[in-house]
Amino acid sequence: MARSRTGEFLMDLDEGMLAYFREMAQEMVTRFGISRAEAVARINRAYEGQKFAPYPDLMCHELPEYWGYGLYFKPNAGRLPDDDPDTDLSVWEVRPAPPRHSPAWTLEP
Repeated sequence: MARSRTGEFLMDLDEGMLAYFREMAQEMVTRFGISRAEAVARINRAYEGQKFAPYPDLMCHELPEYWGYGLYFKPNAGRLPDDDPDTDLSVWEVRPAPPRHSPAWTLEP
């Protein structure tokens, strides 16, 4: 099976997992209003060096937005917000983005 490391993500991914991580980044852009570069940096900080099975890896039992919420918000009492439209996201603490000098930033902001 062909696996590749993209210039975008800092882990080896097959085509299916690449699409999954791109969807995760797009969810953060859409839901939280951050740049694609920041979303990718958050993913890279969390998953760089991890090994993933071909799609569907075990993490695919959750939708990409589930992981996006965990990369963007800090847990509150062990819980994270979900995509319920009635959830007030303003009460949740945002995790800081990776530092700009970090290798997690593979895209220009």
